[in-house]
Parts: sequence; structure tokens; C-alpha cells
Amino acid sequence: MPFTHCPKCGHTPLPPDQSAPAACPACGVILAKVADAGSRRPVPSDTAMLHAPPFAHENGLGALLLRVPEQVSKENWLARCFTLAAFTIWTWAIFASVNVRGGEAGSFILWAVLTPFHEAGHYLIFRWFGQFIMILGGTLGQHLMPLTCAVALLVHRRDPFGAALFTWLFGFSLIMMAVYMYDAFDPQIMLLDGRTGADSDGHDWQNIFGDLGLLPRARGVGVFFGWAGRAVMVVALAWAGWLVWLQRARLSANPFAEDDVNP
Repeated sequence: MPFTHCPKCGHTPLPPDQSAPAACPACGVILAKVADAGSRRPVPSDTAMLHAPPFAHENGLGALLLRVPEQVSKENWLARCFTLAAFTIWTWAIFASVNVRGGEAGSFILWAVLTPFHEAGHYLIFRWFGQFIMILGGTLGQHLMPLTCAVALLVHRRDPFGAALFTWLFGFSLIMMAVYMYDAFDPQIMLLDGRTGADSDGHDWQNIFGDLGLLPRARGVGVFFGWAGRAVMVVALAWAGWLVWLQRARLSANPFAEDDVNP
């Protein structure tokens, strides 16, 4: 397949006929030689595989989770580094503010992002499956958004870094759920209708735990999922950080390097 951008400097357009001695007009690299070198890339030996990143096998889940392109655009890599640093600082701020017992999830912005999906889960997706599932569907819809995006980025876009960030968002969604769960035992949180669960029948987890006979354990379950959400956020950041570290060894000055590599 002919190059759309120069594999060395990123120049475009290139000659339609890229057989030798066709060269890039900007840097002069012989396109046929670059293509031939790529087709003769050696198969990794058993010894090389021993030194490959953990789980970085050619097929399977590990290959998806730790996929690194043959060449990584330096601009994209720096953007990922900046994003990772920003999310790390944001995580610290959330952890400093979250209070499951006090009804505080730690970020109003993320709460506002996830709440529409919570309501959509109730009335657009799960209302057709009975009263209990419709009530539970709010939390399910809230979780499905980040999980669906993470899977789509991982499987279809081959973008594990983006998938890690949406996994981080799923961790925050668990914290939101934990706050709601904890409040079910003695409802104090103001719901969207302006009332608390003590004043109305609109508290999802008060209804769910009540139907399951688990209302006395609501606080313990809430505390558990509060810590589970924190753990997922930390693991997601570690995943993103490991990807950035692996990509560091394959940096390219070509801003289109990752676009030229087939997924």
C-alpha cells in the first residue's frame, strides 16, 4: 500500500508511483526502500519475547490493554503526558473532597456529566423490564456510559489510553453510587425533585435495598463501593501511566506516525 504521508518527515502529497527511485519531495527519502524495510521486519525471537512488556503478546486481552503503535507521534505522546498529569491532580482533588458518609462524591462536574445518563437509564433504556430493573436502571445507565466508551476505544479504535481514562470515569461512577447507597439507610441527600428519600419514594437505593431486604446494610455496602471506586480510579491512572512509559521508547518526530500504522 502506498504511503499517504512521508514516513520520515510527514510531508504530503507524495508521488502516486512510489516504486524506486521515487522519493519524498521534502526530505528525499526513497519510499520503496522504506516500504521494503518495513516488510522485512524481523520476527521477534524467543529471547526478545522474554523481555517484552508483561502481557504484550500478539493476541489476546493483554495485546489490547497494552497496545503500543510501532511509531508514536511525539506530539500525541506529550498530550497524553499532560492529560495524565491533569487527571492525576484531579484525582487527588476528588479524593480530598469525597465523603461517602457525608453525601459528597467529590466532583460536581463529573456528577453533572453522569446524571443525564442515570436518568436516561431509568426512562429510556430499562423502563421496559419491570419496576425493579427500571429503578436499578438509573445506576446501570450511569455505569454503562463510561464502560461502553472504554470498550469501544479499546476494541474498535485500538486506543488503550483513552479506554483507561473512561475506566477512571467508571471508578468515579462507583463513588457516586456508593454515596447514594450509604444515604439509603437514613436519607438526607436532596434528590432532583427537591425532596429527600425520607419525603418521597424517589430514592433508588432505598427502594432497591428495601426490596432485597438489605436496607440495614446499606451503609456498609456504600462504604465498600466508595473504596472500590477509588481503587478503580487509581488502577486506571496506573494503566494510563504504564502505556505512556511504554510509548516513550517508540517516539517519532512524524506527527502522522500513528495514522500511518494499521490497527
